[in-house]
Order: sequence, then structure tokens, then C-alpha cells
Amino acid sequence: MLSLFHAPGTCSLASCITLEEIREENGAEFEVNKVSFANGDQHKPEYLRINPKGRVPALLTEEGILTETPAILLYLAQRYPEASLAPLDDIFALAQLQSFNNFLCSTVHVAHAHRFRGSRWANEQSSLDDMNAKVPENMTALFIQIEETYLSGSEDNPWVMGANYTVSDAYLYTIARWLEGDGVDVAALPRVNAHIKRMENRPAVQRAIAR
Repeated sequence: MLSLFHAPGTCSLASCITLEEIREENGAEFEVNKVSFANGDQHKPEYLRINPKGRVPALLTEEGILTETPAILLYLAQRYPEASLAPLDDIFALAQLQSFNNFLCSTVHVAHAHRFRGSRWANEQSSLDDMNAKVPENMTALFIQIEETYLSGSEDNPWVMGANYTVSDAYLYTIARWLEGDGVDVAALPRVNAHIKRMENRPAVQRAIAR
């Protein structure tokens, strides 16, 4: 049985949502182990043995441990193809999905992290303050790009990949939940806002958040 290490409020929610989607589709069971950042669980030896990076998510499989959200989401989509969470039979579309997920991971998440994790890049308080002040502008610009490039706003193509829901939607929703805290006016992003509401109506999302 798969075992996910998850911290509430973090990017690991995307993996949790995906597991709930899979369970809804075929009844596959999994465990969710909460990692409390408030208690510093991510830095404790027992967790570092699971993920030496000291971050979430981490997914324990029969073959070993996987880390990094894009890798975990692709693994789950490929392991449970009957859930139809990625365009596995179309190599170009699958590459597009991976391109989007990696954009969220390497660019959007990093822009958000400048609000809380500025010490990864600078030491001076003035530098940290400057990075923090830049977050609303950067996150707004990135989500305008997402809105204009990936979300059509069409009822026939309501998801990141068009007509079909995929793991990219779980990932986008997870990061979009941070926007208000980042000082972004979500109401000014109608397609993103509609995507958030659409996601919140999915039972798998509701179960994942309830965890």
C-alpha cells in the first residue's frame, strides 16, 4: 500500500488529492502520514531517513521512496491508468502536462517561496523584505500567464489540458490556494477563480482537504 507524507498547506496536497481521485475510481487504498512543520517534523532524523531533503511530499512505494510533486503525480497517473489522470497514450500531450507541472514546481512555487523562505537566497533583512514585497507582483504576473495560456474559460475545455481533468489540475489548485495569502486579488483572475470553484466541487478534493 502506498504511503504519502503530507504537510497541510503545502504542495503535497496535490498528491493527496490525486490519491483520493484514484481511490474514488478503483478503491485503491493508501495511507497519509502528517508531517508537522510547526513541530519541525521535517527536520527530525526519522523523517530525514525517508526524505533527506526535509520537505514534502514523499511517497513510499513497494519499490522505494519518491519525492518531488511532478514525479509523484506522473507515477500515480501511470500506476493507475484506469483513473485517466494523464494523457498516457499521447506522448506530446503528456510532455505538455509535464511542462506545465514543472513550470508550477520550478517557477511558480519558487516565486511564492520568496515570501516565507527568503533565507534560502539571502541573509540581509533588507533583501528578505524586498523579496517579500515582490511576491504579490510576481505571483499575479505568473497567474495571468496561466490564465491566458492554459485556461480557456470554455465550458467544453474547463481544465488545464482542455476537456479532460488531469493531475495538473490538482497541482494548479494546490498552488492557487496560496494566492490570497500572497496578496493576489483572485477575483481579478476569473478563469483561475472558476477553476478553484470547479475543483472545490470535486468529492476527492473535499476529502483531501478534510484530512
